[in-house]
Amino acid sequence: MSLLDIAPVVPVVVIDDVETAVPLARALVAGGLPVIEVTLRTSCALEAIRRIAAEVPGAVTGAGTVRTPADVAASVEAGARFLVSPGSTASLVDAMAGSGVPFLPGTATASEVMALAERGVTEMKFFPAEAAGGVPYLKSLGGPLPEVRFCPTGGIKPGTAPDYLALPNVGCVGGTWLTPADALAAGDYARIEKLAAEAAALRGAS
Repeated sequence: MSLLDIAPVVPVVVIDDVETAVPLARALVAGGLPVIEVTLRTSCALEAIRRIAAEVPGAVTGAGTVRTPADVAASVEAGARFLVSPGSTASLVDAMAGSGVPFLPGTATASEVMALAERGVTEMKFFPAEAAGGVPYLKSLGGPLPEVRFCPTGGIKPGTAPDYLALPNVGCVGGTWLTPADALAAGDYARIEKLAAEAAALRGAS
């Protein structure tokens, strides 16, 4: 199965305290969102990926904010099962393509999409989704580039996610709203599981 078809929403999480990683992942999986993108924005991100991969068997854990070939190697070594980048450079795409795991290279323009499609890449991240044109832009790309599918991320909210998911060239969306900082600080994993369950039901809403 394609990474884009497992769940309608991919939680995009920033983990500041590695001790929250496993209970957070368990709550997301219990709510119906097994695909989890842990961004490499904190010093404990790789350890968080390592722990989730080892202790939450239902999770499909990947690394986000992958920017360099070194990030690719470190993420895969930590147990990441997929890679997501905010943009695309030739060296980064080479490294991701050689990693042995699925990857979603970041795109924001038609030229970037075409450059990746020339390389045989047909599944991509669209980022920053809202700032880069949102639903109308992705709808426009579907005409000339019907073979490409996206996971748009950036500024998407529960109210706008169904509009993205209704597009034939969108497989899933990335969302940061599933792990509110106050819920994490309070250890309120029941709230996170509830948000995940609501997001998991968005496919039907689209």
